[in-house]
Amino acid sequence: MIETGRKKEKVILVAAALDDLEKAEQSLDELGELVKTAGAEVAGQMIQLRDAVHPGTYIGSGKLDELKWLVWEKEADGIVCDDELSPSQINNLEEVLDCKIMDRTLVILDIFAARASTKEGKIQVELAQLKYRQSRLTGLGKSLSRLGGGIGTRGPGEKKLEMDRRLIKSRIAQLNRELADVRRHREVTREQRSRNHMPVCALVGYTNAGKSTLLNTLTGASVLEEDKLFATLDPTTRVLNLPGGQKILLTDTVGFISKLPHNLIEAFRSTLEEAKYADVILHVADMSNPQMDEQMYVTYETLEELGVLNKTVITVFNKCDKAGEDLLIRDFKSDARVVVSAKTGQGLDTLKEILEDWIREQRMEIKRLYPYAEAGKIQMIRAYGEVTKEEYQADGIYIEGFVPRELYGKVN
Repeated sequence: MIETGRKKEKVILVAAALDDLEKAEQSLDELGELVKTAGAEVAGQMIQLRDAVHPGTYIGSGKLDELKWLVWEKEADGIVCDDELSPSQINNLEEVLDCKIMDRTLVILDIFAARASTKEGKIQVELAQLKYRQSRLTGLGKSLSRLGGGIGTRGPGEKKLEMDRRLIKSRIAQLNRELADVRRHREVTREQRSRNHMPVCALVGYTNAGKSTLLNTLTGASVLEEDKLFATLDPTTRVLNLPGGQKILLTDTVGFISKLPHNLIEAFRSTLEEAKYADVILHVADMSNPQMDEQMYVTYETLEELGVLNKTVITVFNKCDKAGEDLLIRDFKSDARVVVSAKTGQGLDTLKEILEDWIREQRMEIKRLYPYAEAGKIQMIRAYGEVTKEEYQADGIYIEGFVPRELYGKVN
């Protein structure tokens, strides 16, 4: 029987360590996880300590000769560099190594392309990919551009490179129009949510921190959860019923990662901005990961880039069942902290209590006797707020509870 299965691509990981060797090693390990998630196999790795990235070949000529032998020895199909490469660097490396040249951005884009399932996700990924390719089309460059009539503009037509440029430019314009429609739809959905007077909580954090598992455990959602980077891409929103009868909307967002490509942040802005329009942020951190502090820093940095500022942040230190006991838990940027295990359910009751307390703080307390003729107002309090005490008396119903500020005038 002949095996016709697809052969796994073998790659060598390459990094230029500019300051901290340990940090470069950690980043390369993460790149290895990204490569595995993309379906390839890591055949080896190479790090060079440098003052600056080589403008022509990413690493120095001596290390490049070593890399050429390593590619040959390991029978690798290509290399993956830990930083985004320029078009000239790609061309020069291809010329010397005679193999496929990839960078971290290309791998992340490839994973996103495989994970996208909704129309919005597919548009966003294609847009990011085209912008990446557009900046890497090489050749005669601007000299090929048709600037009107005259010498050099007559003849059989445009070169293939110029055709590619025009096609990509046209497709980007079309995708931007489609994405604008999707964004308008997302804005309408947000407006409908705000009319329901239900607070929105966005789950953010580094990729593979356990956001989807937390959403599934809390709400009974069926979002894909895997021990892989970027297992889920498209945002999911579910209602969480809290013990006191209150409700909150939980939205799972795209995971963040170190060196997240700028084109991806731009293309996925409408999805990532779920955090911007949320009322409270649940920052999920993987406390079993040795690089937790660095990952938390990347998360806050990305949130800042998205303009997510002045929000209440609750940091959820997840995977406590896998972490060591003597781990120091701290986050000076958050308003509250809780240690949980989304897998076992440990600490989730405390998390729900924190969310309930936060909702009460945002609402106005009401203590009032309603005549039986105004019983409909009590139903509004039950639907959008919380009733903590209810007493039936001779002249009406006495109510104690909490209501959203925007509804206080209607029920009081």
